[in-house]
Amino acid sequence: MLQFSTAGESHGPALIALLSGLPAGLPVDFEFVQRELLRRQLGFGRGARQRIERDTAEFLGGVYHGKTIGAPVAVRIENRDWSNWQMALPVEATPANDAQKRPLTAPRPGHADLAGALKFNFHDARFVLERASARETAARVAAGALAKLLLREFGVEVLSHVVQIGAARLGREGLSRATEWSAIQSVCDNLESPLRCIEPNTEQAMKAEIEQALRAGNSVGGVFEVVAHHVPPGLGSHAQWNEKLDGMLAQAIMSIQSTKAVEIGSGFNGASQHGSAVQDEIQYDRERRRFTRSSNRAGGVEGGISNGEDVVVCGYMKPISTLRTPLESADLGSKEAVRAAYERSDVCVVPAGGIIGESMVALVLAGAFLVKFGGDSLAETRRNFEGYQRQLDQF
Repeated sequence: MLQFSTAGESHGPALIALLSGLPAGLPVDFEFVQRELLRRQLGFGRGARQRIERDTAEFLGGVYHGKTIGAPVAVRIENRDWSNWQMALPVEATPANDAQKRPLTAPRPGHADLAGALKFNFHDARFVLERASARETAARVAAGALAKLLLREFGVEVLSHVVQIGAARLGREGLSRATEWSAIQSVCDNLESPLRCIEPNTEQAMKAEIEQALRAGNSVGGVFEVVAHHVPPGLGSHAQWNEKLDGMLAQAIMSIQSTKAVEIGSGFNGASQHGSAVQDEIQYDRERRRFTRSSNRAGGVEGGISNGEDVVVCGYMKPISTLRTPLESADLGSKEAVRAAYERSDVCVVPAGGIIGESMVALVLAGAFLVKFGGDSLAETRRNFEGYQRQLDQF
């Protein structure tokens, strides 16, 4: 019901986000969308590209008088760096001018360069690089901001924080779920927070990991965690493999550039435990008239269905592939041994990965929400949601 796609290349004229299926009448907070784009650009360890771009969402359709109209929403984000690449990557066919081209024939290990060149029969990986670049995620964040606005109408909030950079990892002993959520809100509200880590001493250790990688001409990865708060039970389904909420979330997070593993709840730790130490025991809160869990090791999803607890998803990001001290490669033309190409890049992208993760989780949850509650207009969706809440009250 909710579908989104993106178009555009890293150094092309612009990026496009296209989102269809939003109900009519959803108020669009343009300042919120702009803030989300800014959040993606921030973070200790980002590269020079972020000093060039000033990502701004230009709405081309689907929104009038500040509200959605039920039509596809199209958003354009200008690439300011395009002015430096117009001659190298012209849209129209032009007479060959090798001096203006910027070929990439030394594929980077770990990047899409070589696999994409083989797939599309390119002896220059430039076109692969341009679309595979994480610059594309700016369009995802624009679409994700709209999904967040829909979820916010029903009390659902999606935020992220950084739990590991290199060897520096957040210790969480003694933190209650309520305390941790409050801390995540605090670092997300603070645009000056360099890494969105909820523990200051750990954040300093994380910064030291990034600084060490920078001095060595290297890059460093880590782990971000996305938390969706106040998700209602009943999103997703156990009935078919492709309807399972955790499966959709895993695919969405894994699609983020440099992400090599996904964890829902305490999935990795649970694999080495006995069942009695992993399952979340069930209670009934008579005051709230809701079933609750004593813990949330399942990450808010059981049997492919949200269970009413916070949905918790971690993305594990490898160090990015572009290195200031390049690794060994082989030239696409000559096949001779060379050093991999270097493109202006970041040292660490984990904080940005968290923002992109928020967007992808929000898009999945908003899609599952509309499958569950439907509605061509926001008012209709709200009526259906409120009817379901009454059903839960009477269970």
